[in-house]
Formats: sequence, C-alpha cells, structure tokens
Amino acid sequence: MPAETRLLLEAWSAGVNAFREQTLARLPIEFDLLGYVPEIWRPVDCLAIAGEFRWYLTGRFPVIVIPELARRVLGAGPLYQEFLRAEADAASILHPGEYSPRRPGEGGRENGPAGVAVNDPEEGHGSNNWVVSGSRTTTGKPFVASDPHIAFAAVSCWHEVHLQGGSFHVAGIAYAGMPAVMFGRTPRVAWGITNNICSLRDLYLEQTDPAHPGCFRAGDGWEPWRERTETIVVKGGPTQNHVVRQSRNGPLVDAILPPPARTSGPVALKWLGSEYCGWLPALHAMARAQKAAELREATRPWMVPTFCVVYADVDGAIGYQCTGRLPLRSTVERGYRQGWNPDHQWRGLVPFEGLPHLVNPRRGWIGTANNRIAADDFPWALSGTWSNGYRGERIRQMFEATPRASQSDMVQMQLDTISLRAFDCLPTVLEQLDRLPDPRLRTVSRIFLKWDHRIEPDRVGATLFNVFFQQWSQRVAEARFDSVFAPLAAGACCGLAQRLLRDNGAGWFVDEAARQRALESAWDDTLAWLTDRLGPEMTTWTWGRLHLLQQKHPLSDRGDLGLLLDRGGVPVRGDMQTVCNSGQGADFSAPTGAGYRMIADLADPQGTLWAIDAGSESGVPGSPHYDDQLAAWVRGEYHPVRLFPTPQQVSHWPIQTLLPTTQFAQG
Repeated sequence: MPAETRLLLEAWSAGVNAFREQTLARLPIEFDLLGYVPEIWRPVDCLAIAGEFRWYLTGRFPVIVIPELARRVLGAGPLYQEFLRAEADAASILHPGEYSPRRPGEGGRENGPAGVAVNDPEEGHGSNNWVVSGSRTTTGKPFVASDPHIAFAAVSCWHEVHLQGGSFHVAGIAYAGMPAVMFGRTPRVAWGITNNICSLRDLYLEQTDPAHPGCFRAGDGWEPWRERTETIVVKGGPTQNHVVRQSRNGPLVDAILPPPARTSGPVALKWLGSEYCGWLPALHAMARAQKAAELREATRPWMVPTFCVVYADVDGAIGYQCTGRLPLRSTVERGYRQGWNPDHQWRGLVPFEGLPHLVNPRRGWIGTANNRIAADDFPWALSGTWSNGYRGERIRQMFEATPRASQSDMVQMQLDTISLRAFDCLPTVLEQLDRLPDPRLRTVSRIFLKWDHRIEPDRVGATLFNVFFQQWSQRVAEARFDSVFAPLAAGACCGLAQRLLRDNGAGWFVDEAARQRALESAWDDTLAWLTDRLGPEMTTWTWGRLHLLQQKHPLSDRGDLGLLLDRGGVPVRGDMQTVCNSGQGADFSAPTGAGYRMIADLADPQGTLWAIDAGSESGVPGSPHYDDQLAAWVRGEYHPVRLFPTPQQVSHWPIQTLLPTTQFAQG
C-alpha cells in the first residue's frame, strides 16, 4: 500500500487501541457473553474487513452455479437460452449517444456483449443512487442521493462520521472497521455508490487423471497442484488444520458451493479481489476532492470492487464513473470455465480510460440501480451480470415526470414503492384468473383491479402478487428440474416465469394443459399458504403482516438473548423490485434494504447531508443510540449532518427532520 495509506491505518489502529485500554473494565456485553477480551487492533485487520466486504459484493457463486447446473439438464439449446433470459434488461445507465459505440475489431475483445441482466436469486440485495444537475433542481445546484442496500442487523455495518482534521473535511458513511468515508460529501463535492455487478471472478472446472496424481491438466500437459495449511485455533477445543489446495486458477471451492453443485469435481475460483485492490487509497483521495474532475481522477487506483459512483460539485458539474477494473475474457461463459483451456484464461484488464463514465449529460441526470451499464455496442466487454432494470426504469420515469426536483422529491424517490414487475404481469394475471375455476379468485381479481401497484404495508394486492409470483416461479422450476436443484433454480427463473404467464411459447411445459395445471396449482398453494399464515379473511392479508424488518444480533439465537439484543419486527414498505427496496426472504420478511439513506444538496452553505441509518449509530444495547433512528427510518425521515454547523446546531442535534411531501405518479 502507499506509505500514506499505511500511516493512516496505523494512526486509526492506534486510536482503536487507545480506546480499548480505556474501556477494558467496561467492555460491551458481547465480550462477557463470549468470554474473551479483544486483541490489539492491527492495520491488517482493517484490510481483512475490506476483503470480506469486497467478497460480499463480488462473490455471487449462484450466478455461475445455477446456469452450469441448468445446462447439464437442459443442454445448450433454446430451452437453456430461454432459462437464462432475465427481466427488463433494456434500461441502461449510459444512454445511446452518450458514448462512442464499438466498431469491429475495437475494444480488445473478439466476441460477446457488454453484459447481460441475470436471474440472480439475490438480485433484490440492490442499491440506488442518482445525481441531478442544477438546471433541473429547485435550488439551482445539483443533488446527489444514495441508498446502499445491505442486510439489516441489530448492529449497523455503517458508521456515520464527520471527519475534520489534517487534509480531510468530509462527512458521510464509513463501513465499520474501514477507516475511510465510503460515500458522502466534502465542502465542494458529493458522491454516492452502488454495486455495478460486473463479474470479477470465474469458476473453473479442473481435470484430474490417476496417471498424473497430484496434478491438474494445464493445456496439453499437467502441473502439480499447490497446497497450504491454514491453522485455526478453536476455543475450548483442539487446533484444526485446514489444507487449501490450489490450481493455476486459484483455490478449490467446490466444498463451499451451494449443495446441488458439490458433486462436479474440483472447482477453482479465480477472483480479482485476491490481488491488491487500491480501494482505501482511492477513498482517501475522494474524501479530499474539491472538484468533480478530481473525484473521478481519485478513483484511478481502485481495482476491486467495481462500483457505480455518481458525483457532483458546487460549480454544477455532475458525473458517473465505473470504478474498479474488469477482467478481459476471450470467450463468453455463464457456467464453469475449463481450467485447462488457454482460451478461458483472462487476457488483462480494461484500462481506466476504457471504463464507463459520463460527464454532464444533456438530460441533466444520471441514475444507477445495479442495472445494465450500457448497451452491447459499448467499446469494451464489461462482463456485466446485472440485476433486472425495473428500479433503473422507475428512476427514469420519476425524473422524466419532474422537470425541477426539490429536496423532498429526492426523499420521495428513495421511498418509491411502485412495482414495475406488477405493471408488466398483472394484465396477464387478470386474464388467467378469469379462466381458473376457484371462486375465491374472483375476489383476488377485484383486489388487483383496485390495487395501485404500490408495495405498501397496507396493500393486500402486494401480498397476493408477491406470494403468487414466488409460487409460480417454483412451478416453473419444478417443470424441468429435480427436487434437489429446483428450489435453487426457482429464485433464478423470474424472467422465464414472467414470460410463461402469457403462453407456453418457450415450450417449457410439455403442453398448454400442463401450464394451466401449474397456474392453478400455484394459485391453490398461494391461497392455502396465506390462509394458514394470516387467517381466512383475504381483505386482512396486508403486506405489512408478512413484510417485517427484523434486526437480528449475531448472538440472538443463544437462549433468550434475542429479547435483549434484537430490534425491529416492524412492517416496512417495498420489496425486491421497488426503488424503496427491502428485499424478500423465503417467508416474505424484509432481510435487506437501504439501511442508510443520504441526500446532498450542493446549494446548502452549511454543507449538509440529510441522512438516516436504520441500524442507528451505537452497537451497545444499553445506549440510547442503539436503535434511536429506526422509527424515523420507517417513517421516511432524515436528520442533518452538517460540515459547518453553528454552535447552537451542534448542541441541539437533531434540530429538524426532512420529511417526504409528494407522491410521484405511477407507471
């Protein structure tokens, strides 16, 4: 790492250790419960946390494993291609005309698209951000908004900070244990982030042969595998030694793949995140930026993870930058690559100048929601494995409906619960309901006809639609896959499931009668499940009775500790497809979402961030700040974090609350 980064890590670690010494006699309750004293903090501990976070953002094994297993069942023909097609893949971050399209032979690639939206079972773990220029705001200066989505927990992974000292003056949010502001603002620049979900890893199937023991095939020859032993000290038990075996591509990971994929033989992981990532130096430079162009340049050393950064400065400039580097591949492959085949090896990285970026577009706004970055004529292969474009499309709709946006409009955009999946599916669903025999479905039709497509806690239509769509996706998976793979595949066939609502054009079901039987079965099980869970009266099946935000503590399943340590249990708006995204667990709970929301108005002379953290600021259960922001977060309120507060404002935080005031039109 650069010398300055090492110095900052050492200084931060010294601060942690000084606080540790002051509090050893009154440690948080978790240390008593687990019976240990925290070790001295080392700078490398910060890097371990950064490594875990970038793996959380970029690992995503199911995106590779599910296509691999599906191909083994379906072959590589039309059924497989239909299974891979996702929903709403047209909405892109960069619009046509905002970059020079690729010409034959350009861009360092021989074939393949820029990327594709994939049916990821975890695509609901998404984020949004956007920036709008002063020409389209009520203040005449840009707004930046960001709401990263991550798993809810009793102790927030985010840590809100106002850092002023040395060369830094910045406020925003840090990831706990990483001494850097992830997103926020300086006196002159603000920025927000989302995961851009470009592929930084591949899984390689390795070949072995009894005639070449201890070796993996490499091209036309064989080379010995490498081994290292990890020593794991176990409290109260014997030390464990774990042997890690590696091929030329990386460590073998077949033992930690989803269970249906653990019988393929040795599978190795190649991951860009195992190299030097440059993330912290870039974040430190971004926190010093005074102009939009400086912030973009600060991202140059950033290798992993890849993010979509939107930014603006007080002079009115706005922009977008894809951060991180992207491996170049010679061949497109959705499943496992051949570990022995040279054509499946990486050929370098997309250079910084080739990464997608945009400065001051004529439309006056830029929005990202883990969706497609650019169309397939982008000059470089981006290896995108994006989420569907519903949230990105909804952001576009809201901007186009708002010629001049206010700060309250930014709030309402972050709280928007219109489901474009429901818009796409409901006309066909209503046609199907009219043809199905169960008389209870006439009531379902009446509820759907009155529903405004909003996923709000008091909406019955939201409950019926989401539970049915999950049941229908399960029937679609069960039509082709066995009982071992179907549950995993069901979460990854949403695009196919939506198209099969209309007809059996893909030939997925054996015939039309089988499709009709599956539809009837899906509705039967929807009504049976909801009756068992919520009672017989359909008009009481509101979304808020199912969709509860649970903030679990890591120790909550130890006896009755959850009663002391857990928080949450409150109904919340949104689902996996809405801009106000709150995830969707197997039981329709709200496991993930925009735990932190931020809005920056570059016209504000006090350098204010309006923000809220559902997990609140303290990790100590006895502190009044352990959960004091949750209720405001549920209501859609924000508090100010000012770079230049007056003494009175400092002593009376929070002095005011930003509230939503408007509703955007649907559709």
